[in-house]
Amino acid sequence: MENPLAHDLDSILERTRELWEELRGERIFITGGTGFFGCWLLESFAWANDKLNLNAEAVVLTRNPEAFKARAPHIATNSSIRLLSGDVRTFAFPELRCGYIVHGATESASEMNDEDPAGMVDVAVNGTKRVLECATKIRSEKLLLLSSGAVYGKQPESMPTIPEDYLGGPDTTQPGSAYAEAKRVMELLCSIYARDTQTEVKFARGFAFVGPYFPLDSHFAVGNFIQDALLGGPIKIKGTGAPYRSYMYGTDLAVWLWTILFKGVGGRTYNVGSDQAVTILELARIIASMFHPTPEVLVFNHIANEPMNRYIPNIMRAKDELGLTINMDLPQAVKSTIEWYTVQSATRNSAYNERPSQSSVFRSDHDYTQRPQTLFHL
Repeated sequence: MENPLAHDLDSILERTRELWEELRGERIFITGGTGFFGCWLLESFAWANDKLNLNAEAVVLTRNPEAFKARAPHIATNSSIRLLSGDVRTFAFPELRCGYIVHGATESASEMNDEDPAGMVDVAVNGTKRVLECATKIRSEKLLLLSSGAVYGKQPESMPTIPEDYLGGPDTTQPGSAYAEAKRVMELLCSIYARDTQTEVKFARGFAFVGPYFPLDSHFAVGNFIQDALLGGPIKIKGTGAPYRSYMYGTDLAVWLWTILFKGVGGRTYNVGSDQAVTILELARIIASMFHPTPEVLVFNHIANEPMNRYIPNIMRAKDELGLTINMDLPQAVKSTIEWYTVQSATRNSAYNERPSQSSVFRSDHDYTQRPQTLFHL
C-alpha cells in the first residue's frame, strides 16, 4: 500500500536532499519521536533513507512501543527504525554510537500543566539531564532541542512578531507557566552542556502547527475545529475568536528541523513556524468552508475591547541564515490535513466494515473564497 504521505515526503526530500549525505551510514537518537514532531521526522527520515540508500538508522525513545506500533505500524516496523522503550528520565542508554540527537520528549498536555505542573517540570528538566548524559555516552556531535515559542512569555501588543532576541519570559509566579518555564530550563541545560563539550547544540522554538498526525482531541484549536467539522459541526470557539495565531504545515516543519540540525549555527535559536497571522475565527471559517454542508461556526464569548492576543514568530533568522521558506499556505495545509484524516477514518471503518460517522462531506476540490455564516453566542 502506498504511503498516503508520499507526495508530502517527496516534497520534503526534494528540499532537503543535499542535507542527507551527512547522515549516510550514521545513526540518530530521537526522543519525543512518537508525537506530531516525531512522526514527521521519522516519516521523512525513513523516506530519505530508502530513496537515497543512506544505510542510516534512527533509535527512537518511547514509553509505549506497542501503542506506537498500533498507531503508526509502517513507521514502527521500518527496518531503519529501532524503538527503545523507556521513560526519558531513566531510560537505558543505547549501546551504540549515535552522532546526532533530536530531543523533544516533554509533557505538553494542558491538563498536566494545570493539574501537575511540578510533574511537567520534572519530566522536562530531569529528562533533559538524562539525554545530555546520554549524549556524552553515545558520542553525539550535533543535538537539536525542540523548544517552544512559549519561552518568550506573553507577546507584547505592540510587537507584531516575536524575534529570537526578545528577552521576555513567562510569569514564574503562576503555576500555569510550568510548560514554558520548563522549556527555558531545558534550553539553559543544553547551553551549559554545549559550553562544556564539543557537541553542537541548536534550538528550534516551535509555534503552532497543522498536518497529518496533529492531535484532534487535545487543547489545540486547529485540531478541535477539524474534529468538529469532521463530525458534522458545529465548530465551537470557546473564546472570542479574536486571538491571532499562525500555522506551519508538517512538510515545512520537517524541512526546517532537519535543516537546523544539520546546518544551523551551534548555540543559535531559531523560531520555527509561519509568520502569516490569522484570527482564530478566520481559522474556523477556513476549516468550515471545506465541508458540505458547511458547518456553523459558533463563538461562545464576546468581550468588548479585548486586549490584543498574538502568538506569531518572526522567522527572518531562519530565512536569511538558512534559506528556509514557507511553502504551504494555510488553506492548503488545512485541506491536506483533512484529506489525511478522512483517509485514515475510511481505512479504519473499512477494516471494521463500518460506515463513516461524520455527516459533513469534505470538499476535495474546494474553492477557498467561500465563507460560511457565523453565529455569535454572547
